[in-house]
Amino acid sequence: MAAATTKAATVMPSSLSSPSTPSPHKPNSTLPLQHRIHSLPLHLKPPQNPKTPLRRRLTLSSHNPIASVFASEEGGFGYPFEGIDKPREECGVVGIYGDPEAARLCSLALHSLQHRGQEGAGIVAVGDDRVLISVTGLGLVSEVFKEEKLRGLKGASAIGHVRYSTAGESSVKNVQPFVAGYRFGSVAVAHNGNLVNYRTLRDDLEDKGSIFSTSSDTEVVLHLIATSKARPFFLRIVDACERVQGAYSMVFLTEDKLVAVRDPFGFRPLVMGRRRNGAVVFASETCALDLIDAEYERDVNPGELLIVDKEGVQSMCLLPHHEPKQCVFELIYFARPNSYVFEKSVYEARSLFGEILAEDSPVDCDVVIAVPDSGVVSAIGYAAKVGVPFQQGLIRSHYVGRTFIEPSQKIRDFGVKLKLAPVRAVLEGKRVVVVDDSIVRGTTSSKIVRLIREAGAKEVHMRIASPPIIGSCYYGVDTPSPKELIANRMSLDQIREFIGADSLAFLPLDKLKKLMGIDASKFCYACFNGKYPIEPKELKEASV
Repeated sequence: MAAATTKAATVMPSSLSSPSTPSPHKPNSTLPLQHRIHSLPLHLKPPQNPKTPLRRRLTLSSHNPIASVFASEEGGFGYPFEGIDKPREECGVVGIYGDPEAARLCSLALHSLQHRGQEGAGIVAVGDDRVLISVTGLGLVSEVFKEEKLRGLKGASAIGHVRYSTAGESSVKNVQPFVAGYRFGSVAVAHNGNLVNYRTLRDDLEDKGSIFSTSSDTEVVLHLIATSKARPFFLRIVDACERVQGAYSMVFLTEDKLVAVRDPFGFRPLVMGRRRNGAVVFASETCALDLIDAEYERDVNPGELLIVDKEGVQSMCLLPHHEPKQCVFELIYFARPNSYVFEKSVYEARSLFGEILAEDSPVDCDVVIAVPDSGVVSAIGYAAKVGVPFQQGLIRSHYVGRTFIEPSQKIRDFGVKLKLAPVRAVLEGKRVVVVDDSIVRGTTSSKIVRLIREAGAKEVHMRIASPPIIGSCYYGVDTPSPKELIANRMSLDQIREFIGADSLAFLPLDKLKKLMGIDASKFCYACFNGKYPIEPKELKEASV
């Protein structure tokens, strides 16, 4: 099938990798991977690099090397309405060591990462008796962690997780962190990413007698740790990571240690920070550090394992180091605009995406609007470049759940109308440019265009702040099969006609790479060009 293409532009904004004015939240250190373990006392910070660009009790089972995986009673449902056609935001993880309110701080950090997963949330803390205590549930962070639940999570170390399932069904038993007992103690894990060889590993473990309690790929990691013969504990993690393939940013918790690890390609982000009292914090994004007053120190390097205990912080190289292949969609859509991921400002990146669109695909217009929330910053960049006002032409409802039942007399575009409301005063009689972050199947885009026309817009010009998505992601992002991706089966003009826009343009892939500057080769663009750093073992099939 013909894939959507874009024309080349001749003018480029400045590269994202160029120096910028220092920011108090900007990443300012990039440490090389260590090829031997070294210690960093808890009160010390890694050396700074000013040249860095932008910024329950467990019992053993005789049949299973992992005793059990526990989950609390189900919480309430509070998911955003599912009618919006977008890639799903994988998961978010947090780890805290050395703070007497670790669990409470963990819940706040998870709240900052709520955009990365709304199906469920969980926290595991080390109690006063050195027993891992778990609270998990379905729903939003605020629904799962009521005050009475938080009071039971005592101790100075904790890990947490917010979930959208990329592997495993939506069930409370799949909500992380997972807690398991093995021969030498107990361990909890929270994982952001997706293992491409999960099914092969699970089949092998089940053939050898392992019994699985969930349908999540993360449980494989616990089984590999439990069956490893390596000592001490962190070498069991190394053993497990040598066998898994794919994307993983994980935090582990034992009775006396917090361990953070990132896969050798660095697909998913993981940052390290520190609070004033010396507590060490790991999180998927810097926005989680900001809320709990933790100062960013550095990214966890691809292929690095960090061990935090009473002796300090130890770093080691996990596996042979590949060239990083960080997910560029973190900058396009997943991360919050106030975060830094992969040492780059998400806000600055999206604003520049909008500027490129304005230079590459200009059109006469009266107003620029965004599909909220992820299209807003790019729309601001577009509007500033063309000198046309940016206005809120679509208002997003933040209070939509799954409990709405459509009336018996069908309402056209019901799902989108629940989520987005057009502002007639902004749109009526206007030539409108609407900026969105991506088009997946195209169904939502067509409904949005129709809403804008029904509000009286004279023309609707769609601008997409990413290249056309032609391939599925196998590294922690839930995307449809290639057959369901509209840009993989239609030309640019066919997509424009399908969604009903007067014109349509995407961010060109070559311009996106140029914007990344010297870091361009460190990003994964597989969903845009089909070139996978790790070949997927199981291809996605079209949903029925």
